[in-house]
Amino acid sequence: MSFADLKKQSRAGSLTERLMKKVEKLNEKGGGQTDDRLWKPAVDKAGNGFAVIRFLPAHANCDLPWAQVWSHAFQGPGGWYIENSLTTIGKDDPVGELNRSLWNSGNDSDKEIARKQKRKLSYYANIYVVKDPTNPENEGKTFIYKFGKKIFDKLTSAMQPEFDDDEPINPFDFWKGANFKLKIKQVAGFWNYDSSEFAAVGPLLDDDKQLETIYDNLYDLSEFTAADQFKSYDDLKKRLNAVLGTKQQLRAPDPETIDEELGSDAPNDDELSKLAAAATGGGSTDSDEDDALSYFQKLAEE
Repeated sequence: MSFADLKKQSRAGSLTERLMKKVEKLNEKGGGQTDDRLWKPAVDKAGNGFAVIRFLPAHANCDLPWAQVWSHAFQGPGGWYIENSLTTIGKDDPVGELNRSLWNSGNDSDKEIARKQKRKLSYYANIYVVKDPTNPENEGKTFIYKFGKKIFDKLTSAMQPEFDDDEPINPFDFWKGANFKLKIKQVAGFWNYDSSEFAAVGPLLDDDKQLETIYDNLYDLSEFTAADQFKSYDDLKKRLNAVLGTKQQLRAPDPETIDEELGSDAPNDDELSKLAAAATGGGSTDSDEDDALSYFQKLAEE
């Protein structure tokens, strides 16, 4: 889609219908190194941080303005298991099979293990850094922002407000979106985003040529869910056995999913459809966990 078409569809509201159809099709199908493209907010010694960012539209090659990746992170006798889950791309995953086996055993102790090994959902989106007091050199640049459920809930609330007198906004729209004031506080030792909020609705910039330049340089987020970015089932199973100190054969998974019982960070089908439609115009500890997992992943690979 060209920049001109993007603006035209933003005005007409047709992006909403277009993305709704894409998401409906998705629902029918089911579904260690530093990366300089990734932006992360900075906090002071007290654990407080502030920045202003703007969520950007979907890349021309992407149907959604965000990508989502399932992963597992847990420790066993043989070290840490920190891997992306093949369920992200609709394939069987050895940890998922093991968790189903544990859950179906009926033992409370097995269910607790399954809970500790459950999937975590992370999101990736293109952002424009409006204000970064700690690292002002980032201002005016485009990055990829990795975030979790708490931030995604903020996007949800903006697109699908709880009260009728609140006007819904599309946070990913150049012209009808709004800057996001990211406010981080240290609560019980963890990062808390509850005070984060959207500013008033308005264009990111007044110059369409500058906006077009930003649009032309968006990162293609489809790479995060490309099949070649995931390890094979056999490699993951080998790593899982090494971490758990076992070579047990996993039972065939029960046909009924247990994601709801184990707890899931993912929005349900209705929520995803509504969010995706809105996104086209029409105390979690995410960052703390990412830091810890990156550290332990390096240890696991050594």
